[in-house]
Amino acid sequence: MTDYPTTHDNATPESASDLVLERTPTPDENGDLDSSAAREALRSVRAEVAKAVVGQDAAVTGLVIALLCRGHVLLEGVPGVAKTLLVRSLSAALRLDTSRIQFTPDLMPGDVTGSLVYDTRSSEFSFRAGPVFTNLLLADEINRTPPKTQASLLEAMEERQVSIDGRPRPLPEPFVVCATQNPVEYEGTYPLPEAQLDRFLLKLTMPLPPRDVELEVLARHAAGFDPRDLAGAGVRAVAGPDDLAAGVRAVRRVTVAPEVMGYIVDVVRATRSSPSLSLGVSPRGATGLMASSRAWAWLSGRSYITPDDVKALARPTLRHRVQLRPEAELEGVTVDGVLDSVLAAVPVPR
Repeated sequence: MTDYPTTHDNATPESASDLVLERTPTPDENGDLDSSAAREALRSVRAEVAKAVVGQDAAVTGLVIALLCRGHVLLEGVPGVAKTLLVRSLSAALRLDTSRIQFTPDLMPGDVTGSLVYDTRSSEFSFRAGPVFTNLLLADEINRTPPKTQASLLEAMEERQVSIDGRPRPLPEPFVVCATQNPVEYEGTYPLPEAQLDRFLLKLTMPLPPRDVELEVLARHAAGFDPRDLAGAGVRAVAGPDDLAAGVRAVRRVTVAPEVMGYIVDVVRATRSSPSLSLGVSPRGATGLMASSRAWAWLSGRSYITPDDVKALARPTLRHRVQLRPEAELEGVTVDGVLDSVLAAVPVPR
């Protein structure tokens, strides 16, 4: 099950499935040619990533939305579903720098942020930047490292800086953390606390592929595909930081009608009174849902949000911000099922 529809319910001029197309840029609804060109460039990203990763269009779209919102993403999936390859391919298609940290129980905070190193020649301490100084940071298996190392990312995720020896050091722009975790393995892991989960804009699930997609994966490898050679796979940069910056500015201009704003608040408040949940969505979750819906609307070619945009982004934006009651878990209730029930119960503005 994917997080985003492949077509939009409202038959808008440009739907989600159009993201794989490359078309001649035309002015958007505000007459802005630059933002329209940026949208076309970002739409073509999915086609480039698909040259290396098969069947994960929803996750690619989610990562692009996170970049447009300057938010962070938690990727959840069993080993071998191309989580790392997905982030690397996205980085190659967007001309962004990428670093990967393999989180382990012995990883220290300084291994993430960097540290001061004594230079014997100058008899002074100099700062050696850690892998967090990048555009796309892949925090692989983030739940395998102790809380003190997990917490080393909190300032970077929230403030876009790290403080070493009392001095704040700004991170590159853009800066997005893509953290991964295994949903089925709990031995030797340290689950992320709710406060840290709330720092992520989206939680994207990467399921095992259906049979036809898995056959395509095998066919590509049989034909010589090397996941370590993205250039050889034909992945090329089709967008850059300027396109993302133009997209960010355009997303901020997407209007939110008072009725739709009220709908977002009603959905969030409904999670707090759900009998299946012990923890509902915080106000930060409401702002995150509005931000991700704006980015989705802009990618769909509109300058306004519809209730369908909110519905499309509700599960990936809210699923990690709620907590099931133990008795609900014993009954086999899922978070996505509860969110679907909430969306079905909250009246949709007309």
